[in-house]
Amino acid sequence: MSHVLINGADNAPNRVLLTHGAGAGMEHAVMSSLALGLADEQIQVIRFEFPFMRKTRADGRKRPPDREPALLDCWREMAAEFAHPRLFLAGKSMGGRMASLVADELAPAGLILLGFPFTPPGKPDRFRGQHLATLATPTLLVQGERDNFGNREAVAAYDLAPGVKSLWVKDGDHGFSPRKSSGTTLERNLAAIVAGMRRFVLAR
Repeated sequence: MSHVLINGADNAPNRVLLTHGAGAGMEHAVMSSLALGLADEQIQVIRFEFPFMRKTRADGRKRPPDREPALLDCWREMAAEFAHPRLFLAGKSMGGRMASLVADELAPAGLILLGFPFTPPGKPDRFRGQHLATLATPTLLVQGERDNFGNREAVAAYDLAPGVKSLWVKDGDHGFSPRKSSGTTLERNLAAIVAGMRRFVLAR
């Protein structure tokens, strides 16, 4: 079990399987805040890392993400290992995109996308969300209003399945941080995200 971090009750009626993006692992401050804020008697949160991040943790050498087939297989393996009657898949950025590619196959209770990377910054022609138009899995899209991988104005023009519900994070960037002039803080934004995730999980 050393490859995961578990918060919340073992007998919780809901389980959220949560993973990271391309640049930071499961112990990143945002990942920790979301997991610790969400976990309780009703919701167990299990964080895991992809193979490339496990290797980085072992030797301290930064490396690029694994190729897509390996990332998808990791999701399949973790969903099987931590199967639950009410399992939710959740991922930050790349981790969420990979979860969205196997969600309909794995048929979880729901999917949570935390900062979906619709397009690389400055490259609007490289759209990576085509499959979200036909996604059958109930989905919560949590996106910063000024995320440079897909801000509020850009996402409004995308074709998303009816089961994809959006939670917009006030003035948030790709890591959900607002500007000082926004009148809010990262802590408040993360609290709003936790509240939205909780509503989504408990309402399903």
